[in-house]
Amino acid sequence: MGRHLAAALAQYPPITGVDPVGQLAAQVAEILGDSARLDLIVFPEIHLCGDCDAAPDANDWLRAAAEPLDGPRIRALGEVARQLGVWLIPGSVPELGGDGRVYNTEVVFDPGGTLIAAYRKVFPWRPYEAWASGHEFVVADLPGIGRAGLSICYDSWFPEATRSVAWMGAEFVVNVVKTIGADRKQERVLAQANAIVNQVFMLSVNAAGPIGTGGSLVCDPEGTVVADLPTAEPGVLYVELDLDAVTLVRARGTEGYNRMWSQMAADDPVIELPIYQGRIDPTRWEPRGAS
Repeated sequence: MGRHLAAALAQYPPITGVDPVGQLAAQVAEILGDSARLDLIVFPEIHLCGDCDAAPDANDWLRAAAEPLDGPRIRALGEVARQLGVWLIPGSVPELGGDGRVYNTEVVFDPGGTLIAAYRKVFPWRPYEAWASGHEFVVADLPGIGRAGLSICYDSWFPEATRSVAWMGAEFVVNVVKTIGADRKQERVLAQANAIVNQVFMLSVNAAGPIGTGGSLVCDPEGTVVADLPTAEPGVLYVELDLDAVTLVRARGTEGYNRMWSQMAADDPVIELPIYQGRIDPTRWEPRGAS
């Protein structure tokens, strides 16, 4: 029967006002009410922090809004997931780290309300964003469904990011985005390219207008766009993905030909990577098994 993921990607404008978590709860409930079955609901990057868009200095506003991951915002978001019984990625949040730095952090809650994964954006959009840079890639296991790779906006421009979570066993990658400029058209190409070269589903959800430029899309492991909201208008992408398609494509090859994850033989020479002061070891090339 396959392992199916029923997901909703909410291409919504950033939330403003005094009770953003309450507004998010209403949005989640509405999305659930419009679908017969959903496993996962995903919102764009920094979805809860729309007030920063009107601030004289958005980076200062976000620094002031930052909380630790054991703070009231995360507890309230967990309660939303628990009350509505759904896997929830409420976009990303400004996280105050124990080191005093402020990170752009994508968070994942299970249907019981537990924070099961948090990913600090490794590639902030420099020089425009003042976030501290994370240094670890993260995957999240959804028991009985599959393994998600976490990615935030500009990460998609760096092939190392998606390749890393794919190698860690991700079958689908959730790229939460708040792109405000004309470069969304390149990001849409990158979503397809990252899907193709890593043989994963790519779920890329951008903020709607008037702040975001929209263009949310879902690509399958061969790069085909299977769901699309091409304009900046608000909307929800509902998709049901057969995650066993990842296993199938990797076994038979893209379009029946290309099996990148089977490229290396155990007796191939080690490939030096001077740019990283590292190497590709053929014995470590294949992805780790997904749950």
